Amino acid sequence: MQKLQLFIQGERLDLFDDETVSMTQSIQNIKDIAKIFTEFSQSFTVPASRSNNIIFQHYENIYIDNGFDARQKIPAEIQLNFIPFKTGFIQLNGVELKKNVPYAYKITFYGNTINLKDVLGDSQLSSLASLNQYTLDYDYTNIKSKLTGGHSSIIAPLITHTQRLFYNSASSYNVEGNLFRSPANVGGGVLWSDLKYAIRLYEIIQAIETDYPALNFSTDFFSTSNSTFYNLYMWLHRKNGTVLPAGQVETNYVQVPSFTKTTSTNGSFIETINGGIIVDTSLIQFGEFNTNSLSLTPLSTTGNYDVRILRDGALFFQSLDNSGSSVTFNASDLGILGSGTYTVQLHSTTNPKEFVANNIVWTFTGSPLGNVDTTFNNVLKNNTTVNAGSPDTEFIITDQIPEMKIIDFLTGLFKQFNLTAFVDATNTIVVKTLDDYYADRTNNISGGNYTIDKYLSIDNSSVDAALPFKEINFSFKGTKTFLANQFKELNNLGWGELRYRLNDATYDAPNNTYNVQVPFEHMMFERLSDLGQSPVVLNSTTIQYGFFVDSNQQPYFGEPLIFYGVSRTGSLTSFGIRSGLTTGENITSYMMPSNSLSINSSTSTKNLNFGLEVNEYTATSSFTGTVFEEEYKTYISAVFNNRRRLTKVNAFLPLKILYNLQMNDYITIGQSSYTINTITTDLTNGKSKLELLNNV
Repeated sequence: MQKLQLFIQGERLDLFDDETVSMTQSIQNIKDIAKIFTEFSQSFTVPASRSNNIIFQHYENIYIDNGFDARQKIPAEIQLNFIPFKTGFIQLNGVELKKNVPYAYKITFYGNTINLKDVLGDSQLSSLASLNQYTLDYDYTNIKSKLTGGHSSIIAPLITHTQRLFYNSASSYNVEGNLFRSPANVGGGVLWSDLKYAIRLYEIIQAIETDYPALNFSTDFFSTSNSTFYNLYMWLHRKNGTVLPAGQVETNYVQVPSFTKTTSTNGSFIETINGGIIVDTSLIQFGEFNTNSLSLTPLSTTGNYDVRILRDGALFFQSLDNSGSSVTFNASDLGILGSGTYTVQLHSTTNPKEFVANNIVWTFTGSPLGNVDTTFNNVLKNNTTVNAGSPDTEFIITDQIPEMKIIDFLTGLFKQFNLTAFVDATNTIVVKTLDDYYADRTNNISGGNYTIDKYLSIDNSSVDAALPFKEINFSFKGTKTFLANQFKELNNLGWGELRYRLNDATYDAPNNTYNVQVPFEHMMFERLSDLGQSPVVLNSTTIQYGFFVDSNQQPYFGEPLIFYGVSRTGSLTSFGIRSGLTTGENITSYMMPSNSLSINSSTSTKNLNFGLEVNEYTATSSFTGTVFEEEYKTYISAVFNNRRRLTKVNAFLPLKILYNLQMNDYITIGQSSYTINTITTDLTNGKSKLELLNNV
């Protein structure tokens, strides 16, 4: 009989002579195909011997200071006959007492991959400080560069957060959102501030490894040479709508420090304090001003500037890229003010701007409550020079990345691509697709195939139906952007989702459905037609974009969005990008958001959809490399195969097999070959209960 040894941080624990220590291993369980990061775990007891009491520091004694910390898992190792077998972690669960004397310690041994959850805990992606090496200014120059510059760690994909885009080459069609730009349509193009940056997922994986040195992923899947992963990006969308309001970016907006009343007919409904203007509309007729206007006259006409008004610290009004000798915003621009404290803030977008005293004027006209015949004029002017400073708006990555736990991000990727993970002898977390893992049978002793006929116990075995459910649903947590939601309403199925039944047949099974849901937003993108052509030709431009709004075309928060960035260059439809209301230029290259890795199915058919969909760019169904076809079909279709069985046998496996057996090895019994579903081994005697799936 083999002997088991258990070590905690190099110290050997005493074991009960009759304690059964078993371990269950599984890499992909047919009963729970979406479960990941669970190599094995096992709970058992060890005696409260003298040496164990020293190791666990008499945990039952609550009066011991700085005693054993049961809140933390401790590195541990299982040996068989003093030969290393498994490494992992042990957690102390408690102490059993008999007649108020410690009798046994209850512990759990965890495999290495489970520790991933413990290392990361509930930490958010925003906690990855090393991501801030990619921080950059949020301005027209950088947005244009990242939109047109091709693949890089940070891009600016053509995804708008508010404005719907279209293309109409009729020269006089000067309407907001029209991408066509010409001398007759100088307002054509996407406004730069309607775009946001995106970060490559590879950089997030690198940041996890940097910020958590205990984690080291293999390059089997997370690799620069694996375009299926390397070309994926996450949109840096922390809130719905624009980036510019306070708290979204680090901007050097300068507040007008103080205003002075310059007329003698002031009512008490306007007061000033510390640069703020206190408005009390309850003291004026009908609760509204008769008129109000804000005028700004910069010292120099060189360069543009932004103006925003905050009410009680929240954005109330904003005007971007103002230019010229002066600008005036009337009541029709500012709207109904309402009671509150207002502040005026300025930011240069090109060159520093100065506003000397008395050149920022806010005029209010209103009648006091109950006296409509009397009008009070309130003219407020800045009493000192205001320097709007340099045009730096810092886009800090950790402030902009979506709110998502790191473990949920990793779990989402594993579900999206049917990945599996295990820890190798170098403590590297090996990450591969399940198909690649099963294809990689490289055991030097067995060649990846163990014949176990002579070790079988014939006292008990069974052959069961393998089908645990009737249907598998593959879906995305977020499919509520405008076009994706429209698709679902029309088709009663989410965009890119799949309900899988073999050959669309219905089978009887213990459970009806099994759901695999990834925690990401899945957008339906739109290729634009030239509405100025007569007749309009479908998909007549080379422009595809994303419209990240809800079903009412209002700014939308949604789930974290991942997508493929496709670098478009060459003979493309040119379109405009605007730096201001009428200023801007045409571009002929851009980063196109896409659900497919390529826009040419002869290059690659891979895409992020689970089910086959009509490609948004080509309007064809030739992109057959869906996630299901590429990553799930081999395993799942075998699950539904009529010849598939779940065979359960017992075997007394020798140490030479136990030491070397891997979950992707074949098991041969007689003339039949099997894949391991689960294996539970009593480490004290080698008796193993195997659940095996026959290879079909």
